[in-house]
Amino acid sequence: MNYNNLKEEWKKEEQYTFKGWDFSHIDARYEEEKLPWNYKEIILKYVNPSHRLLDMGTGGGEFLLTLNHPYELTSVTEAYPPNVELCKKKLSSLGIEVKQIIEDSNIPYVDNNFDIVINKHEAFDMNEVKRILKKDGFFITQQVGGKNNNDLSYKLIDGLEHQYLNHDLENNIKILKDAGFEILFSHEYFPKSKFYDIGALVYFAKIIEWEFPNFSVDSCFQNLCKLKKELDEKGYIVGTEHRFMIVAKKQ
Repeated sequence: MNYNNLKEEWKKEEQYTFKGWDFSHIDARYEEEKLPWNYKEIILKYVNPSHRLLDMGTGGGEFLLTLNHPYELTSVTEAYPPNVELCKKKLSSLGIEVKQIIEDSNIPYVDNNFDIVINKHEAFDMNEVKRILKKDGFFITQQVGGKNNNDLSYKLIDGLEHQYLNHDLENNIKILKDAGFEILFSHEYFPKSKFYDIGALVYFAKIIEWEFPNFSVDSCFQNLCKLKKELDEKGYIVGTEHRFMIVAKKQ
C-alpha cells in the first residue's frame, strides 16, 4: 500500500468544491439506510391548500416545490447567503415570500401568521415557532440528532468532544410540551451509513465540518490509514446517523 499516493488521492477529494447539498460526487461510493417515516407524506397529511405555510431553512427550495402548495400562501426562511440569493431568484418570481434569517431567536414574520411551519434539519427557537404559529397550527420537524456520525468523528479526530448530545427526541418533546404544544407524532431512529472508499469519507467529513471540526487529510492522516485497513478487511466503513421526527400542535 503506497501511503503517499493515498494521501494525494484523499487530498484531491478534500479540495473538491461543494455547492448546496449535492452529494452526487459520492453517490456510487456511499449509501444511507432509509428512514422508517416519510417526511413529505407526513406533511401532506396535515397541510391543506388554504393553509399559510412556512418552510424554515428551505435551502434552495427544491423540496418545498415538490409539495405544490399555493405559492401565494407559501413563505420561506434561509440563513445561508448564497441560498438566500438563489431563493430570491427562483422562488420570489413564483410569488413565494423569501426572508433571510440571521438569528434563530428572531424569525422575521408577525405573530400568529402561519397554519403550518415545516422544518427539515434546521435549528429553531421554540418560542419563535410558537409566536408565528396560529392557534391549532402545526409544527412539523425532522431533525439531525446530536449523536449523528459520532462514531465516525471519534475515529477520525483525536480528543473530540461533542457539544449537542442532548439534542434528541426526548429533550425536544419536553421543550415542545413545556411551550404548550400537543405531540401528535414522534419517532427517533439511528440509520446506518456505509462508505465504500476512504475518499468518499474524506469528502463527506469536509462538507459536514460542524460534525468533523478541524478535519483535514494532513491532521487526520494516521486515523484515515487505520480506517483504510478496516475498509480493506470489511469492504466498507460503517457510520451511525441520528434522526428524529416530531409533529406538534399549538394549543
